[in-house]
Amino acid sequence: MCLSPVSALENMEELKVHSDMTRTELGEVEGIPLTTMTCDTWDKIWAFQAKPDDLLIASYAKSGLDKAEEMPSPRTLKTHLSVQLVPPSFWEQNCKIIYVARNAKDCLVSYYHFHRMNLLMPEPGTWDDFFEKYVAGKVLWGSWYDHVKGWWEAKDKHRILYLFYEDIKENPRREILKVLQFLEKDLEKKVLDKIIHCTQFEVMKDNPMANYTSFPTEIMDHSISPFMRKGAVGDWKNHFTVAQNEKFDSDYKQKMAGTSLTFRMEL
Repeated sequence: MCLSPVSALENMEELKVHSDMTRTELGEVEGIPLTTMTCDTWDKIWAFQAKPDDLLIASYAKSGLDKAEEMPSPRTLKTHLSVQLVPPSFWEQNCKIIYVARNAKDCLVSYYHFHRMNLLMPEPGTWDDFFEKYVAGKVLWGSWYDHVKGWWEAKDKHRILYLFYEDIKENPRREILKVLQFLEKDLEKKVLDKIIHCTQFEVMKDNPMANYTSFPTEIMDHSISPFMRKGAVGDWKNHFTVAQNEKFDSDYKQKMAGTSLTFRMEL
C-alpha cells in the first residue's frame, strides 16, 4: 500500500483479492524499490488529490488508493513512501503529516521478521542475506537512511511532526501530547489515559484490530513470527553478530554524517 486509510487492511474483501497472490516482485520508481503493483499504478498514485484537512501518517516500513478517495473528510491516511514520492497535492494543500522514525538496527530486525511472516512480501532469504540487502538499501521502500533523512529535512519546510519510536516507548504520554498539540486538539484526561492504555504494545498485541491475527495464514503466518513480535528497543543485540555490528556501525557513521538527526539504539 502506498496511500491507504488507516483501517483499509482490515477490509476482508481486499484480503480475498490478495489471498491467491504469491510473494511480490519488486520494481522501481525513481530508483526506489517498490512493489510491481505500486509501479503499475504509479500514475494514479502520483495524481492522488489530497484535501487540506487530510492527516498523513508516514514511516519507513515496520513503522487502498480507491478507498482513500472515497473516505469522508477529515481523512487519516498512511504511507511508507519516501518524501520525494509523496503526491504533490499533499504539499499543495499544506496537509499536516506525522512521521514516525525508528532506529536503523531495530528496524532491520523487525523488517526481517515481517518479511518472513508476511507471505506477500519479497522473499527475505537468510538473516545474513537480508542484512546485506538492507544495508545496501535494496529492500522494499528503499534505503532507511534516505527515508529518515529525507523526511527530517522536509520538516523544516512543511507541517511535519517528526516523532521517534524510542521516545514513544520511553514516555507515551509526552509524545501523545505532542500529537494533540500538533493537531490542535484537546482531550479530557480520561480519554487521554484510555488512549495511552490502548496503545501500549502488550495491549495492542492482544487486540485483533491491531495484531493482524484475523488475516488468512496464506497472507500472514503468525506461526513463523507474530506481526507484533516484541516492540522492544535494543532487540537488535539478539540478532547482530559482532562482525555485522561493526560493519553496520561503520556504514551508519558514513551515511549519517552531516545530519543533525540522531537515534537511540537502546533505552
